[in-house]
Amino acid sequence: MAVVSTSLAGAGSQLSGHFSGLRKSFLKLDNSNSNSTQSFFQNVDSHLRLSSSRKGCRAVITMAGSGKFFVGGNWKCNGTKDSISKLVSDLNSATLESDVDVVVSPPFVYLDQVKNSLTERIEIAAQNCWTGKGGAFTGEISVEQLKDLGCKWVVLGHSERRHIIGENDEFIGKKAAYALSQNLGVIACIGELLEEREAGKTFDVCFQQMKAFADAVSSWDNIVVAYEPVWAIGTGKVATPEQAQEVHLAVRDWLSKNVSAEVASKTRIIYGGSVNGGNCAELAKKEDIDGFLVGGASLKGPEFATIINSVTSKKVAA
Repeated sequence: MAVVSTSLAGAGSQLSGHFSGLRKSFLKLDNSNSNSTQSFFQNVDSHLRLSSSRKGCRAVITMAGSGKFFVGGNWKCNGTKDSISKLVSDLNSATLESDVDVVVSPPFVYLDQVKNSLTERIEIAAQNCWTGKGGAFTGEISVEQLKDLGCKWVVLGHSERRHIIGENDEFIGKKAAYALSQNLGVIACIGELLEEREAGKTFDVCFQQMKAFADAVSSWDNIVVAYEPVWAIGTGKVATPEQAQEVHLAVRDWLSKNVSAEVASKTRIIYGGSVNGGNCAELAKKEDIDGFLVGGASLKGPEFATIINSVTSKKVAA
């Protein structure tokens, strides 16, 4: 689904609004500037956003892995045995598009219940893991235990872990490295606070978080990047499709410059932040939005199915 941009429009733009995205020029940089985001931003107005008329063409590149649209449901700290049984029943009876990878992330205590009752069409993700093997780590859960329960993925770097629990980039990177070493897929979350966006630091923050993952991992084959602007998570505010697209495109460009063009091409970059059945179709049409990480709406089976099936909008847009 994700591909590398091969041409980009010029600098037609307008002044940003309160939640507008940050404009980035994709002119080639010489080697002396390529490692410095600060020097780069001195050459552009960081308060400009993409014009609504911006168009580009992209070369379709054969992707490693499935390359499918990817939709994850993060149930967070919600649910009871009864409510989760009802949700699982709704998902089992839903008609889902076939060319979408779907995962759900229940609370730890319900992982086994969900794994044993949910259709095999949907994979299971955990919401956290430890940095290494189990042992004397009270309250933690190891990758080995997650795999024993049948988990295929783990969500790492979510803003609630960063800003409420206090996990830093290095710690999150260690978790990701160990999970990947044990063949557990990682949904790697990045995103800026409202004050960071308003200060023009969206790209700086996202690139720093990406660098922490890149410094820690040896392969990107089993990583999905989730861009979740913190100001849009659970607030009812959602980035416009244009705002989300420009950050996704910037992250893909960062991967191309700092990891490899191949990784930039094949890595799926999904959007999270108040995604629901009403806004998913327009978001899905954007070329660098390869799916969604869904919070509250994933607790409603029929609405989550609508979001999964928004892949049809991606097909129409293509």
